[in-house]
Amino acid sequence: MIEFKLRAGEEFIPLCDLLKVTGLCESGAVAKHMIADGLVQVDGMVDTRKRRKVRAGENVLFQGQEIKVI
Repeated sequence: MIEFKLRAGEEFIPLCDLLKVTGLCESGAVAKHMIADGLVQVDGMVDTRKRRKVRAGENVLFQGQEIKVI
């Protein structure tokens, strides 16, 4: 499991950015394609919104890797 901590003052991180900054996708463009193809789950549900706001307490699953946003 990867733990991603939001910066002070941040309420969320866009889903495509989260995949990029955690190193699970090599670029934001690749992340957007993976999301659009339905390969990403947020809290157990497939979500195809590329700029979806991921907030603290939510979990993202992608290619067998889980990201917990704190």
